[in-house]
Amino acid sequence: MRAAPHMISSRGSRNVAYRLLDRLCGVVAGRFSAGPGPGGLAAQGSYRRQARQHHLRLRQLIVKVSYTSADAAYLDKRRLRRHARVLHLWAMAVGAVISGDFFGWNYGMAAGGFGGMLLAVFVMTAMYLGLCFSIAEMSPALPHAGGAYSFARTAMGPWGGYITGLAENMEYVLTPAVIVVGIGGYLSAVFGSSAAWEPLWWLLCYAVFVALNVWGVEMSFRVSVLVTLIAIAVLAVFWVGAAPRFDLARWASPYFPRGANKPMAALIELPFALWLYLGIEQLPLAAEESHDPQHDMPRGILYGLLTLIAISFLTVVLSAGIAPGRIRSRIRVSLCSSDSRRFSARACERGRWHYWHAPG
Repeated sequence: MRAAPHMISSRGSRNVAYRLLDRLCGVVAGRFSAGPGPGGLAAQGSYRRQARQHHLRLRQLIVKVSYTSADAAYLDKRRLRRHARVLHLWAMAVGAVISGDFFGWNYGMAAGGFGGMLLAVFVMTAMYLGLCFSIAEMSPALPHAGGAYSFARTAMGPWGGYITGLAENMEYVLTPAVIVVGIGGYLSAVFGSSAAWEPLWWLLCYAVFVALNVWGVEMSFRVSVLVTLIAIAVLAVFWVGAAPRFDLARWASPYFPRGANKPMAALIELPFALWLYLGIEQLPLAAEESHDPQHDMPRGILYGLLTLIAISFLTVVLSAGIAPGRIRSRIRVSLCSSDSRRFSARACERGRWHYWHAPG
């Protein structure tokens, strides 16, 4: 097993952050030495000395990072168990994202209309195609559990990896929080509990997910496959039920808000379209748990992306083309207006924007 990139010595290297800050300090010092200040030559010399002092202080704040190389015995003790095949990686890629097809993107329909959402989905699809092809190349070359952190540290040095790691931490802390809040809302509706009890559903979801990960990698991957297949089956039932009632011209028009700029409408929709793909970039984190990362990781990533593209367009287009169309993405007043007969009584009572139309 090759040494992970964080074991590679980088002592004595000047990283990107150091060079940028050094240049910034030089610009500040040059500004004060460009010409006489308002107080004459004496003031100019005082400004120059102060700038140089600040320059030296900022240079002293730079932390030089160095790593100690590790031998094979150190890495063997920390090696992850290999269990994942292409099916498991595909399920992890799709399962990490598919909750965004149930809720999250819906908010955008009221902001930019169906046309803006469709354009945003095309743009986001193109962006994730580039991202997934990139990580499909990098994950076999650097099959480490660090994922994007490992890629950035190898390419840009310790500080590049550090900043990328912080961004990754923010994503993987906030995303589960949003997911458990959504699950809590659905469970409250199913069991008829009040909104005050929803934090208990959140804690229960966290406890279940943590327990599955503590149980072991085999259990985590098996549950991931099962949950992903169930979620796709639920969406398939919706697609089949929506197809006979599909009328895009009736329920999705106007495709853009009246008088709105089309590119601006698509730009507004981008954060909502992101929900349809957000999370697939986490798959390289499982590279060390794959039996054959050189062959399985690219297939798992690309198969997962193709699945998500099909799911995303089917869900967005069919949702916009059935009753009540754009109305369901509006506020509670719209849900309980003249079209409320198409919604369950509980939906109007609780004001749940993400409840879809009732059959019939």
